[in-house]
Order: sequence, then C-alpha cells, then structure tokens
Amino acid sequence: MTLERVNDLARDLTPDALIADYRLAYRSRQISLLGRQEVLGGRAKFGAFGDGKELANLALARAFRPGDWRSGYYRDQTLMLALGEITIEQYFAQLYANTDPDAEPMSGGRQMPAHYASRSLNADGSWRDLTAQINTAPDLSPTAAQMPRLVGLAYASKLYREIEALRQFTTFSRAGAEVAFGTIGNASTAEGMFWESINAIGVLRVPAVIVIYDDGYGISVDNTQQMTKGDIGALLAGFQREDDGSGFDVYAVRGWEYLTLVETLQRATDTARRDHVPALIHVTELTQPLGHSTSGSHERYKTPERLDWERDHDGIARLRQWLIDHDHASDAELAALEDAEKIAVRAAMRSAWDAFTSALDVERAHVRDLIDAVARESQQQDALKQITSALYRTVYPKRRDMHEAAFAALHATRAENLPARADLIAWRTDHRAQIERLYEAHLHSASAESPLKVTPVAPQYDDAAPSIPGSQILNQFFDLALARDPRVIAFGEDVGFLGGVNQTMAGLQTKYGDLRVSDTGIREITIVGQALGMALRGLRPLAEIQYLDYILYALQLLSDDVATVRWRSNGAQKAPLIISTRGHRLEGIWHAGSPLAGIINLVRGMHVCVPRDMTRAAGFYNTLLHGDDPGIVVEVLNGYRLKERQPNNLSEIMIPLGVPEVLRGGSHVTLVTYGALCVHALKAAERLAQVGIETEVIDVQTLLPFDLHGVIGESLRKTNRIVFLDEDVPGGASAYMMQQVIEGQGGYHWLDAEPRTLSAKAHRTAYGTDGAYFSKPNVEDIFETVYALMHDANPKQYPLFYA
Repeated sequence: MTLERVNDLARDLTPDALIADYRLAYRSRQISLLGRQEVLGGRAKFGAFGDGKELANLALARAFRPGDWRSGYYRDQTLMLALGEITIEQYFAQLYANTDPDAEPMSGGRQMPAHYASRSLNADGSWRDLTAQINTAPDLSPTAAQMPRLVGLAYASKLYREIEALRQFTTFSRAGAEVAFGTIGNASTAEGMFWESINAIGVLRVPAVIVIYDDGYGISVDNTQQMTKGDIGALLAGFQREDDGSGFDVYAVRGWEYLTLVETLQRATDTARRDHVPALIHVTELTQPLGHSTSGSHERYKTPERLDWERDHDGIARLRQWLIDHDHASDAELAALEDAEKIAVRAAMRSAWDAFTSALDVERAHVRDLIDAVARESQQQDALKQITSALYRTVYPKRRDMHEAAFAALHATRAENLPARADLIAWRTDHRAQIERLYEAHLHSASAESPLKVTPVAPQYDDAAPSIPGSQILNQFFDLALARDPRVIAFGEDVGFLGGVNQTMAGLQTKYGDLRVSDTGIREITIVGQALGMALRGLRPLAEIQYLDYILYALQLLSDDVATVRWRSNGAQKAPLIISTRGHRLEGIWHAGSPLAGIINLVRGMHVCVPRDMTRAAGFYNTLLHGDDPGIVVEVLNGYRLKERQPNNLSEIMIPLGVPEVLRGGSHVTLVTYGALCVHALKAAERLAQVGIETEVIDVQTLLPFDLHGVIGESLRKTNRIVFLDEDVPGGASAYMMQQVIEGQGGYHWLDAEPRTLSAKAHRTAYGTDGAYFSKPNVEDIFETVYALMHDANPKQYPLFYA
C-alpha cells in the first residue's frame, strides 16, 4: 500500500467512520436474522440474505460514486443499505411481497427478496439524470445472468468517453467516468455466462469491477466440485493484465480483513475509472452463517470443523475485535450500540409488517361484511358462518384467502336469488381486476414514446423509382439512422469491417467509425448483454445475431432479463434495444430455422417483427428506434438479393406494430402468414384464382403484438374459412396465430369449416434445395391445403385433380 493510499484511508476511515461501518454491518446482520425468522414463522415465503458478506459490501460501497452502476445479486443487502438505496422497512416490505410501490419501490412485490433496482425513469417514462444517482440494474435470480449486461453497462462508459457526439448526453454520463460493478458468488462463476462476459469485458477494455464473493460453497456443493483446481482465483490468473494493457487487474483479498478490502476496492475502482482497466477481485475466506437460504440448513453438509472455522472468521466479529484492540471502542460501547440496533431493526420490521397488513385487514373485514350481508338473507347461514370463520382463522391475511372465501360463499348460495349476492359479486370482479392490474402493469411502455403510439408512415415512391436489392434498402436506412442519432450503435459478428454477411452495413464503419459500427466475437449471449447494458444507460443499440437459429444461445437472457426489465422493476427502468437477425429460408439445419413459437412465448415484453421484405424491415427498425421498448426484427434471408422499389422517404417510414396488411383480397378463404412465406402465399393464391378460388392473403407483420385491431377476424367473418401458414414446427407459431384469432378474436363464430394450419415438418430443415422443398411448405402445399377446404364444401365444383 502506497503512502498516499495510507493517508487517504486514514482520512476516510477515522475511528468514528469505522464504528459507523461496524454499526451498519451489525444492522444488516440483524436484518438477516429477523428476516430468516419471518420466513420460518410463516409471515414471508422465502429468504436469501447477505450474512457473511457485510464487510465486502461495505468496502464496495466506499468505492461507488454517483453515476456508477451495479449489476449484482441477492447477497448485496449491506451494499444497498450503505449506499442509501434501501431502508430497513423497504427490505422487509419486499420480503412480505408488499405491492405498494411506495413501500416496496424495487419491484412492487413482484420480485423475490433481496432483488434490487433503482429508478431510472420519471413517472411519465422519461429518463432521470442517471449521473446524479447510484444506479442498480434490476436483479434477477438465474445464476450468473447479471454478468452479460455488465458488459454493456461498462462498455457504455467507453462509448460516452470516446465518441465526441455523445458528450452532449450529460444526464447519462460524465464523459465516461462511471464504473460498472458486478457482484457474483463463487459457485456461479462456473456458469458459461460468467466466462463469456469476462472474455468480452477483457476484449473491450471497459471499466468493470467484478467482485467474487467466495464462501467455499454453492448451496451444498463445495468448490472442489464447482471448478478446476477448486479455486476460481487460480483460473482467473491468466486474465492478469499484460504490459500492452490487455487483460484485468486481478486481486485476491480475505473477506474478514476490512481495511485491506477497502484499500483493494478503491485502488481497483480508481484505476478502472481513470484508465478504463477492468478488475477482478476475488474475496476469499467469506462465511455464510445462516446457510444458503431459508430452504435448508448448512449444518447438513458442512463439517463441524468448517462450522467452527466460520464462527472464528465471521467478518463482523473480526471487525468488532479489531475496534476494541485498537482502542476505537470498548466492549461495553459496542454492546450498547448492538442493543440499539436490535431494537431499531425490530421496530422497522414491525412497521413494515403493520403497513403491509393494515390494508389487508381492511379488505378482509370488507369481505366478511359482504358475506355477513348475504348470510342475513340466506338459508345457508351456517355454511356462510363457517366460511367467514375460516377466513379469520388465517393468521396472516392474504388476498387469495379473501377471494377463495368470496367464491365459496357464492357457491354455497348459488340456488338463491339474494340482492346481497350482487354486492359480493361486484366486489370480487372489481377487486380481482384491481389486483391483477398491480401485477400486469408495465409489461410494455405506456409512455408517450411507446412504439405502439407512433404515427404510421407508409413508403412513398417517385414515378421513376428504381428497383434495387433489398440489402441496399437496409444499407441506406442504417446510414440514415446512424446519421440521425449518435446514440444508435450497431454491432455484431462481421458487422463492422465486412459490413455484415449480407452487406446491409457495408461502408458504414468507415463512415461512422469502429465504435458506432463494430465487430464482436462469436458470443451471442454477451452481444445481447452488451446491448442490454447500453440500453439501460440511454443508448440505442442495434445488436445483430447473425442467424435466427443462433438467437437460441441468448434466449435465456432475452427471456429472463431483456423482456422483463420494465415489468420486474415495476416501470422504474427500460431497455429499448433492438435485436436484428435473419431467418426462414436458406439451406441446412441451423441456417433455415424459424423457431418463432419458442421465441415469442419466451420474450413477452418485447416486440417481434417478421417483415416480408427489407422496406418493411426498415419501417420496423424506425418504429422501434422512435419507441422505448425492446424488439426483435427478423429479416428474410432470401430477400437481400430480391429487388424492391426504392422509397423516397426511407428515414420516415413507420410500420405500425400489431397491424396486419391485406396483400390480396378474396372471398373464399383467409390465408394468414408472415415473412418469407408471403411470396409463396401470393403465388399459390394466383393459381387458386385460376380454378375459381379467391384467397385473401394477410401478412401479420408482427407476431408480438398480434393483430391488435382484429383485421384477421374481420376477414374470417367474410370468408368463413381460414388457413394459418408458417415455417415453424407443427403446433408452433401457426397454433399461436390460430389461438389468437379463433379464441381471442372470437373467430369460431364465423367458421364454416375447421381451421387449418400448414407448417414445416417436425424435423429440422434438411440441406439442399430438395431438403427445403420437402421440409417446409411450398406453393403446391399451400394450394392443396386451401383447395381441400373448398373441396370439402363443394366436391363437384372443386374435384381433387391431384389425388
């Protein structure tokens, strides 16, 4: 430790400051102890606490500055307390799943305990000044899933520092001086997401400080079974920074040595902030006094010797003794401090419980009164009395109990025409809708910038508009988008120097620089994570996944993190990234897939656009760039060489989301499809017209959202027959579309024949032209499917000439 650092620490870590830190650590431990009691006593459902990590959290808090970001996990409660990002009452409100956002601002009762989030947005959905606050990306439970977005959170600092045009966005960054902190447990470092993220951060050379809390176990599995050599520090040694500046500063520090923890974290953070050198800090010899969580006891798998060692090396006990040994406080003074903290934490816990239950008590009393009113008119008084008695036998009130009681009362009096039943029914209907809104809100943006609120702008053409390849249409659009907004950053595999495998970014790296249009390694998970972190920091990333099939690598992250950012933060944060990819028809198993049902059913919270050509693709990119929700655009693989008329308003085109387009009118059958199959559907419709069958062909355009205004249902009302066509597997996206129309739009009312689906085969697409022809729907398949419907209706007029 340098003399300058010693002097800095001496100024910061005065005896009073050290005692205050001890006090906060002790407070946090009491929260853990009481939280565990609340779970085991039945007042809360689950708990995973930060016990044993208190000193590391406190040292980390001392390194934070306004504008910095945290991407962590559920062992960070002391950090959040130290940063002033959570109060004791708020911690317990989350433990109880309080849905009041004023009491529980992290998620409004949606997330498990110890999942934190700061507020990035104002009430109207606009950005706050992120440089004036400590920022926490919304936590999530899947192990190591906090790491990929750390790539983008740190990368944003590099972009804000090195792209001159971004210096104007002073509410997002102070010229890239922000550090992104990542925290993770030792066992989670065995996950692939961890290693991919470490590699990406090292390649990008960005200011990330990663702290690994190592208590020797992952639930019951010790380090020897988690990783090679049983020591994550040994594995990370190869990342140590070289003379050329590549790599990380790698540190190891014991978790009960508080002064060393503070010095190490400050030194690592100062270097990261100043020089944009990432750091890995392995905090060893940590303990976990309460075990992994309330789901089990660590005494079952830790030896007596290990338990004795953990008691001896508890960081709080070590700091306490250090304060006494250095005459900073006496045992009696610390005991008095501890007694005060026990009282304060318990009082805050009771306050949180009372705030949570008071509203429920009022609601329960109201339900009881409603049931009692029914009982006064009913012949089922004894049964109703038992229902209300059971409602009040529940020690801890829950809204579920109230609704079960209300339904039971209505069931018991189902044969009676009682005026009081109407009041009970009305309460049940209104209250259920009210509570469901608490949980449903913020799946998508409701702000003025919602992409669902854009004003549609159709393509316009000059009379002499030339026809050019679709790839050039997109290339021109991306050029306009990059010129219009410096926050638009494009990246992906082969996107930069090569200009994309289909040349949609050709020449744009040369024009805008290698930070605006850049190449990445083959790392789909952290391409998405890079985009996510950037979007959280106010940038507009356009991230390419080279083929739709490869989006499956990153699907967990898209599903668990990207799609739920706004929802799980209860509207406090947003991440308007765009994933650009391409799919449908090409060659071979992993370049021709259309696994869209799997995607759309896992990314609710994102928009999924499936344009049939590149003009429509440009329109969707524009719509999403003008909005504040995340989206996926699936370009048609065989559309890059097909020629399209060149619009004269390319930068203004806005294709609305959730609005299908009728490509061909018809009166006999409605044919619903999207993407590459639109061309085949139109060809089949031409052939069908030759035999007297007029087919209405509809391009759904977006799968999420799907036909918001019932265009397809109106078509079915006219034709009374419908076929859903796509390239997914049987029961895939075609079944999804059928459910949306037949059930969601009430289309079953208008059917004169069974609805049909025509999809690809259950197997993957075989290689070669014949492989594609016999694996996916072709023009002849479409003709036969539609023709068969008409044959069933009128065999004489439409005889089977092909069978």
